[in-house]
Amino acid sequence: MMPDAPDKKNDQSVQAALGWAIEQLKDSSATGRLDADCLLADLLDKNRTWLFTWPDHMLTAEQWQAFQTVVARRRKGEPVAYLLGYREFWGLNLKVSPDTLIPRPDTEDLVAKALALLPDQPATVADLGTGTGAIALALASERSNWQVTACDFNAGAVALAEENRQLLGFDHVRVIPSDWCQALEADYYDLIVSNPPYIEENDPHLTQGDVRFEPLSALTSGQDGLDDIRLITEQAKRCLKKTGAWLLFEHGYNQGDAVRRVMSDAGYTEVKTYPDLAGIDRITLGCFSLNKGNSV
Repeated sequence: MMPDAPDKKNDQSVQAALGWAIEQLKDSSATGRLDADCLLADLLDKNRTWLFTWPDHMLTAEQWQAFQTVVARRRKGEPVAYLLGYREFWGLNLKVSPDTLIPRPDTEDLVAKALALLPDQPATVADLGTGTGAIALALASERSNWQVTACDFNAGAVALAEENRQLLGFDHVRVIPSDWCQALEADYYDLIVSNPPYIEENDPHLTQGDVRFEPLSALTSGQDGLDDIRLITEQAKRCLKKTGAWLLFEHGYNQGDAVRRVMSDAGYTEVKTYPDLAGIDRITLGCFSLNKGNSV
């Protein structure tokens, strides 16, 4: 059943529509005002500034009906990014779909750390579990002299990442299907980066918020959340250059110690964990090199 709407005399102005939507979303979203603005701006093919400038603009009956429908979907918890069909990441406008996770701002810290590791040189780079292609495409947007491989096991994700690559026109990026490192070349990469599944299978947060609508396979990884990180850590040793190359992970707020142990036990050196902008452990990296006594 459609939520109650304002009086028909006034229900189609931008201001009245936004006021109604904010009221509808107040108990279901912590960002109700932003959600309402983004949904209406997208529906009208305008930006948020336009909404503030033209509050008395009247919606057509069709626009008002469509807005009520999309607000009702958001009220049930459906992520705004899925409703819009896109999400901004690292200044790039990326298409999203329920086949992939929605890119998070926290993951931009992973991009920044990867760029800082190899600041002034050509490089071969792989992004494992690329999803929308967000990490790979962000790196490529900053480094035209990098050859970037984006891979994912999910066919829908591969298709979406390739669509985003084509829309951005990044010829130095290739998108391939791969179960983690299995389809990647041996002794080839200067840098492998991944934001893999790292949530514990029984984590209660999986039943809350936007993640209820995201693919479970892209969120969970065993009882302690580290199964995929362990697997990638081992597989990457075949693909990283043996003269010294880097592996970077995004992981959960409480997993820094465990990820460092996984990487150190696998023979990586210079293993360190870095916090995100909120001061929470978020990124762990390590260097692999046969010259340092490591083995594959």
